Amino acid sequence: MTAALPRSPAWSARYLLFIAGMGGLLYGIDVGIIAGALPYLESTAALAWKLNAQQLSFVVAAVLLGSVLSSLFAGLLADIIGRRHAMVVSGALFVASIPLIALADGYAALLCGRLLQGVSGGLVGVIVPLYLAECLPADRRGRGAALFQLLLTVGLVAAAVIGLVQARSVQVATEGAAALPEAARAAAVLAAKDHAWRGIFWMCLTPGIVFTLGCLLLAESPRWLAQRGARAAAPTRRHTNATGVTDPLLSRRYVLPFLLACLILACNQATGINSVLAYVVNILNRAGLSGSSANLADVLLKVLNALMTIVAVLLVDRKGRRFLLMVGTAGIVVALLAVGLLFRANEIQQRDVLAQVTTQVRDDGLSLRLDAPTLRALGADPAGPPQVLTVAYAYGPFTNVASIRSDDPALPRLDARRADTVQPDSVIGAAFRRLHLNPFPDPAAAATAPLAIETARLGPLPTTGHGWFVAAAICLFVASFAIGPGVCVWLALSELMPTRIRSNGMSIALLINQFVSTSIAAVFLPTVGRHGYSTIFFFGAACTVVYFLASAFLLPETRGKTLEEIDAFFARPAAK
Repeated sequence: MTAALPRSPAWSARYLLFIAGMGGLLYGIDVGIIAGALPYLESTAALAWKLNAQQLSFVVAAVLLGSVLSSLFAGLLADIIGRRHAMVVSGALFVASIPLIALADGYAALLCGRLLQGVSGGLVGVIVPLYLAECLPADRRGRGAALFQLLLTVGLVAAAVIGLVQARSVQVATEGAAALPEAARAAAVLAAKDHAWRGIFWMCLTPGIVFTLGCLLLAESPRWLAQRGARAAAPTRRHTNATGVTDPLLSRRYVLPFLLACLILACNQATGINSVLAYVVNILNRAGLSGSSANLADVLLKVLNALMTIVAVLLVDRKGRRFLLMVGTAGIVVALLAVGLLFRANEIQQRDVLAQVTTQVRDDGLSLRLDAPTLRALGADPAGPPQVLTVAYAYGPFTNVASIRSDDPALPRLDARRADTVQPDSVIGAAFRRLHLNPFPDPAAAATAPLAIETARLGPLPTTGHGWFVAAAICLFVASFAIGPGVCVWLALSELMPTRIRSNGMSIALLINQFVSTSIAAVFLPTVGRHGYSTIFFFGAACTVVYFLASAFLLPETRGKTLEEIDAFFARPAAK
């Protein structure tokens, strides 16, 4: 077992914050890296591996699902092996996930790599804030947790910059292939995009190695040592009476802070922050920005996120957690309503072309490009503005949504085939059906079901100006999130929980957090395909109103209080 090196208190504090910050960096990379990779993954893997929109959503949501799974045992793992060694495990899993993703040659390997990356992120999200809360004094705890969030935003910036670099390389390759014949041009663009998404993941390996090795030199949490009976190794000033508490776990002092933390974390993800960050390049592409412009806007957005997090770092121990949450959630409501209204203004211009698309069905399948003849057949002018066609279709219970644009230089086909849409039965699905439950589509029901075109809508691609208005509204969303929920949620997670239930309580609360995030990410592409982007943003705005009310009327102020003082606040009898 590697022991922590002896060092001065000042050096220890700085090193602790550095490694905790590296944990935030990994968490940010976990969330943000898919945004730059997804457009190229969608263009290449969807073609090579026949992935549908739901499977692509699963690739995005796999990180969040992995976080859900690891949140189930993160607190238990931290209690058994200690906070320090649990952080080492989380870093090692992240390092292992990178080659699994970047070398993937099919959907299964890609999904497993993303799940492993999510398991790592879930452990980091529980254990690093837990470690900070237990090791830092009350007057520095706010800034310590804020630093975790700050480096998380730096991770998002790093992921966006990597995506921008790869986007520029794809743009150069596309321009260089413009003079080639159609087949050769499409092959060159496809190869460049395949190299781009793999390269994006390879560039994330170094911070994972730094975090993993750095955790080996950390000292163990004094409160964990005290709980394990190693009081001689824990500073006297941090002794608690946690081991002597005999109150039942269903008492007010445990139930109220636990439920409040769960509510705050659920609302935090119901804003849609992780899905917006993951799909931001796709969102801005659909809003009217070109590929490179959308990637540039993604970088600027995440730089703004980091800058506003610095502001939050400076304010969190001065203004308090509740004030920042109220300001942040109010800004989020305004921003999400603005994005929803902007998309709604474009979506009402779309026309129903279901009848025209249905006539293109041949041999129980659909295959079309948005070339000039197809545009004319759909009632659009080929010389007019670029058009976007979105088709939702189904073979029995198996559904999919696909979109194509007339301004795509590769001019890809929209293909709907039974073999690509109907997935083989899974062990989990078969087991549920044996119990007379059916949460998963049954391949037998789709074996002979004809292709059904459910919806088909054609409309103009929004203008570049419209795209920048959407980008500005999303900037307000991210800035508001950074200054309030982004920083304060980690404090709520670690500060509200009493010592006796902190590790396992944080695991359950983060589990709820990640479940909400995973659910939104998993349904994002199918939802926007069928109902438009405005729907998802209006839903986020409604959930954030609940978040604002909870912050204003339910959350106590914890600024400047020790963990034991916060515990005592919830332990006191309710006012008559």
